[in-house]
Amino acid sequence: MLQDDWQLTEDVDDFLAHAANFLRSRPALHNTALTDIEKLRTRRADPHGADDAVFGRLESGGEVRAVCYRTPRGRLGLTPISAEQAGYLAAHLAVLGHYPSNVIADHDTATAFAAAWQEHAGAAPAPFWRTHLYRLGTLTPPQPRPKGQGRIAVGKDHEQVVRWCREFCVDVGQQPSIDLIDSGSWDDSRFGDRHFTFWETPDGIPVSMAGTTSIVGGMIRVDPVYTPAHLRGRGYAGAVTVEVSRAALAAGATDVVLFADPSNPTSNALYQRIGYVRVTDFTGYRFSYGPPKAS
Repeated sequence: MLQDDWQLTEDVDDFLAHAANFLRSRPALHNTALTDIEKLRTRRADPHGADDAVFGRLESGGEVRAVCYRTPRGRLGLTPISAEQAGYLAAHLAVLGHYPSNVIADHDTATAFAAAWQEHAGAAPAPFWRTHLYRLGTLTPPQPRPKGQGRIAVGKDHEQVVRWCREFCVDVGQQPSIDLIDSGSWDDSRFGDRHFTFWETPDGIPVSMAGTTSIVGGMIRVDPVYTPAHLRGRGYAGAVTVEVSRAALAAGATDVVLFADPSNPTSNALYQRIGYVRVTDFTGYRFSYGPPKAS
């Protein structure tokens, strides 16, 4: 393939006219691309909307084989591609001056692009994120089920939702999300477009929380799942995850997915017990750009 097979545009509607069916063909694997691009599409009139984003598709034989996109904040998202295709893309982006701050993709794709980007742009990659991707198989509620029930969060719950999302970010070390929350940029954070559900005790006290994306391409992602440290080990996270997973299926989702930290065996075991099946691993690399070379 030639690097010119990558067709880049800043027009999200034109991009989706060609690439929407491809993205929806594998909704679990393409889940981040589906939600990220939908968020950019719906917020294009905002200061940090799609106007500064770049979208690309790789075509062969008249069909889309892969897509990429760079968000206004510099994150590059990729669907699976070969090392050779990653090299062509890196060369193409470098020539056009589309420099990403980081890349997130399935592990092999992200690693291949990071190596190619270092070669073409001289940017040193550093891994900063690794996660397991799970897809819901047969939902299996845990037994025994903790006492209580699920409740959809409403406007009066916003302060608690924000507080618990921040605590979640502290736990998993996501400083960029903490910075956005602390600056009052909730809508710009990864949580701004989520729908939240609490698990409450019989006396109405929230003890755990799960968020979900809106359905797009038949896919809903559960993100985040959080229980305060002093309330863990009582089955609340499993209960609330089952609650939002069941609601996602009822809403018509064909693929319900979530990410889990590989270093947290408790959460990985929990998701597998309630019916989630591991699909693949995703990895993120940050890029460090050195000072320009003297002429």
